[in-house]
Amino acid sequence: MNRTDFPILNEQVYNRPLVYFDNAATTQKPQVVINAIVDAYSHWNANIHRGVHHLSQVATAKHEQARQRVADFIGAASAKEIVFTKGTTDSINMLAFSFGEALVHEGDEIIVSQLEHHSNIVPWQMLCERKKAVLKVIPLREDLSLDMSAYEALLTERTRIVSVAHVSNVLGIINPVAEIIRLAHAHHIPVCIDAAQSAAHLPVNVQEMDCDFFVCSAHKMYGPAGLGVLYGKEKWLDQLPPAEGGGEMIEHVHFDHTTYNTLPYKFEAGTPDFIGTAAFAAALDYIDSVGRETIRKEEEALTRYMEEQLAQIPDVHIYAAGHPKAGVISFNVADIHPFDVGTLLDRQGIAVRTGHHCAEPLIDHLGVPGTVRVSFAGYNTKEEVDEFIAALRKAVTMLS
Repeated sequence: MNRTDFPILNEQVYNRPLVYFDNAATTQKPQVVINAIVDAYSHWNANIHRGVHHLSQVATAKHEQARQRVADFIGAASAKEIVFTKGTTDSINMLAFSFGEALVHEGDEIIVSQLEHHSNIVPWQMLCERKKAVLKVIPLREDLSLDMSAYEALLTERTRIVSVAHVSNVLGIINPVAEIIRLAHAHHIPVCIDAAQSAAHLPVNVQEMDCDFFVCSAHKMYGPAGLGVLYGKEKWLDQLPPAEGGGEMIEHVHFDHTTYNTLPYKFEAGTPDFIGTAAFAAALDYIDSVGRETIRKEEEALTRYMEEQLAQIPDVHIYAAGHPKAGVISFNVADIHPFDVGTLLDRQGIAVRTGHHCAEPLIDHLGVPGTVRVSFAGYNTKEEVDEFIAALRKAVTMLS
C-alpha cells in the first residue's frame, strides 16, 4: 500500500510522526474512501428503495452495487446472501437472535471457543439464557491453539451451531476453520465464522470455506465505521425470522398480520447506511487494487520481523510465539503493567492497544491483567517496527 493514500499517517503525536499499530481495533482510511463519502453527500444523497426521483434511483443503484461488490469480495453465491448491519457485533447479535428463535430449544447446545471476542460470546450467552440452552467452549492446548480433539468431542446431536473466530484478536492465531467446518458439517451442524480480524488480512472465499454464516466489519477493512456484513447461505437465511421490524424489511403490513420482504431485505429494518456501503465498496476496490495476497505476504513478513525483534528484548514474553499469525502480536514485559508500557509508547508517537482486548476469558486463561497488542495493516513498514522497538526499549528502561 502507498502510505500517501492515507492522510492521517501524516499526523504527529507529541511532536513525533504517528506510528499506528492499533489496526485490529480499526484501520485508517485511504483518500478514495474519504472521497466516496464526500461525493455521496455532495451529489446523490437521497433515501433508497422508496423514491421514484432521480437521486433516490442513483442512491439505490449504488447501494445495491455495493452489496454485489461485497458478495464478489467474499465469494458469496449471490448478493441475496449479503445482509448489511452496523458491524460484526450487530451481525452476531442478529444471527444469535434469529437463529435462536427458529432453531434453538431447551437443552440444545452452542459451541464457541476460548479465544473469542466478547461479541462472539455474550450474544450466544443471552440466547442460552432465553432458551435454556447450554454454551460449550472449545479449550486451548498448551501452545494456545484450539484443542481440536476436545472440539470434536463437544459435537453432539444437541449441538445447534458452532461460532468461532477465524483469527484471534488477541493472539493473531489463524484458527483451522476448514477443519472446524468439516467436523461440524459431518454432524449437519452449521458454522458461523467471525472474520472481523481476517477479512482485511487473508484472502477469503465463503463458498470454498463452506461456512454457513460469516461476519465482518467495514471499519477494520479500511472502510467506514458503523457498517458490517452478515453473510448467510440462502438456505439458512430463508429459514430464519427477522431480528428487527419496520421499514425496508416488510412486504405488507396490516394490524392483524405482516408479511416480510424477500432476502436480504427482511433482515434490514429501517434506512440502511447507503453512504457507508458506497464507501465500503471503494475500500474493497482499494484492497483489491493492492492485492489481498500481497497484503497477506507483507503483513506476514512484518509480523515475523516484529517477533524476532521483540525476542531480543530481555523479559519480553510473546504469547503464541512462532504460530502463523494474521497481523497481531500480544506480549508483556516482565511484571510491568501493559497500560504503563502503552502509555510510554504513546508519548513517543506510537499507538498500540493494551488491556483485555474484549477477550477476558482468554486473558484470564493467560493469567495476566492484560497484554500489549501490536496489530498491523498494509501501510505499516519495517522502519516503523524499528521505531517501535527503540521506543519499547526506552519505555522498559524507564519502568524497570
